[in-house]
Amino acid sequence: VQLQASGGGLVQPGESLRLSCAASGVIPSIDHMGWYRQAPGKQRELVARITSGGSTNYADSVKGRFTISRDNAKGTVQLQMNSLKPEDTAVYYCNLERWSLDFWGQGTQVTVSS
Repeated sequence: VQLQASGGGLVQPGESLRLSCAASGVIPSIDHMGWYRQAPGKQRELVARITSGGSTNYADSVKGRFTISRDNAKGTVQLQMNSLKPEDTAVYYCNLERWSLDFWGQGTQVTVSS
């Protein structure tokens, strides 16, 4: 399994970004996928997760602003981030969960600042 995240950048508060993760070796019927983030001095935290069956869950801090989706045919997972806030600033990591195993992408920086 290999994960390649892209789409990070510098935006102003209130703007949007779309992160994308290209995954190879995905088994759509069993793999759950998600996005985590880690801000400086903080632990990595779950942002959003989508199961193999398409169920989603979000961190309370991003509910109503972020949307996770996946395209099993293309082996991709996206995170649409709207109404970004300075506290969303972090390195965002793509994650694939297969049974008890976790696979990680290299991370992409998202900075929200005026």
